[in-house]
Amino acid sequence: MQFAEYLAPQEVERLHEASLEILGNTGVLVRNKRARDIYAGHGCNVDSETSIVNIPRRVVEEYRKAFVPTFTFRGRDPKYDRTIPEDRPVVVTGSSAPNIIEPRTGKERRADSSDIADIAFLINELPGYDVFSISTLAGDAPEGRFSLSRFYPALKNCLKPVRSNTPGMKDLLDVLELGAIIGGGEEAYKMRPLITHHYCPVISPLTMDVESTEMLIYLTEKELPVFGTIVPNAGITAPMTLTGTLALGNAEFLALGVLMQMVRPGTPLIYSVLSTVADMRTGSYTPGAIETGILQMAHSQMARFYKVPSGGYIGLTNAHVNDAQSGYETGMSVTGALLGGTDMFNMGGLLSSLMAFDFAKCVIDNEIALMLKRIRRGLKFSDEDLALGLIAEVGPGGSYMEKMHTIEHMRSTAVFPNVAAREMREIWEERGRPDARARAMNEAGKILAADNPAVFSEDLDRRIRARFEGLVAGNTGWKYLVADKKFP
Repeated sequence: MQFAEYLAPQEVERLHEASLEILGNTGVLVRNKRARDIYAGHGCNVDSETSIVNIPRRVVEEYRKAFVPTFTFRGRDPKYDRTIPEDRPVVVTGSSAPNIIEPRTGKERRADSSDIADIAFLINELPGYDVFSISTLAGDAPEGRFSLSRFYPALKNCLKPVRSNTPGMKDLLDVLELGAIIGGGEEAYKMRPLITHHYCPVISPLTMDVESTEMLIYLTEKELPVFGTIVPNAGITAPMTLTGTLALGNAEFLALGVLMQMVRPGTPLIYSVLSTVADMRTGSYTPGAIETGILQMAHSQMARFYKVPSGGYIGLTNAHVNDAQSGYETGMSVTGALLGGTDMFNMGGLLSSLMAFDFAKCVIDNEIALMLKRIRRGLKFSDEDLALGLIAEVGPGGSYMEKMHTIEHMRSTAVFPNVAAREMREIWEERGRPDARARAMNEAGKILAADNPAVFSEDLDRRIRARFEGLVAGNTGWKYLVADKKFP
């Protein structure tokens, strides 16, 4: 597949040079002392009074040689393992929304751990998704169990790779212990880590925080999967030009990537971004804007320059309901990003600028994901696929409908959506004129009314709950099901 490219080769080189200038001259404010010490020990200039770290060109060029070209997500079931870029597009849910949209009322409320269990089950069964990045927070988490109340219901109800973050080291160690119990012990877990950790240790502009950086260093030392996302916002935390935002974000990626290689050369990483342009009429955060897609395409081109996988939060929306805005904001950006060579898409299920999860949006995004995967497969070009013999056999004015060739190829050629309306208008009206949300909610209901194939065994669940007292239930049991399994 040939990729669409915004940048000419000389522009890619100039962006790289600009990022080196930023790192060497302006530097990065590094609030984490361990990180400052690591930088200092590997040839960087550290100002002990300001905590500014200047990373010389030669240091960046030396340590980016250790970048590796692949990153693997592992699930509880190895058949769901995914490696980028080989398995692109790898589709990941949007993550960490504080709220959820009530399916019946359409109103927002705080999400809880039972919602996470239901979403995990749904993602396990929707074929467009490859990785469950825990979609919401858990408002019912007991004290001291914030992260466990998210990871436990997620892992309990999903066989696919699970990805999320933790607010501090104590929570991280709890989650790693949970993973080890599920994975069969510490050594077995180290050989096959089934949790991928994700942080945003660089806060634009050019600032590295304390806690996220500490956890990223720890996981890198332990050879456990982790990557960071860069999030410059043009007009507020980055220049109000796309190339200026690219240069800043690229410098931030290099600062983080180089740190990881200093800790352990050959550490897998992802050039992951959520670069945005603020709506300066109000200062609003606009991840659904088309500029997010443009920036993702350009960042992905830079990722190919560095020979690393690319991805990020793309296909988001500022819409508060599943309306036309939600559809075109998601569809435009993800299609552009796919054609631009992006490998990983954090795109599923969120409305309201990443603030709320919606079950219908999740099912609709699954169909968009399947369409992306179909685009990626592209055209199969061979003499057999040209079907010249069949064309001659059918001849002018004939029909291909009853031919065995059609039956043999129809499922591999076309995507068959469950949400998109394709019936005649009269049939659609007879069925009550359902819109995309109603169809999507029916699909969610069918899945969540069935048996859950991913749930933990009783023995494993007993051992987990014995270790972590007071843990949330973590069970599915969608509270919106009704007798006829129909939804508004």
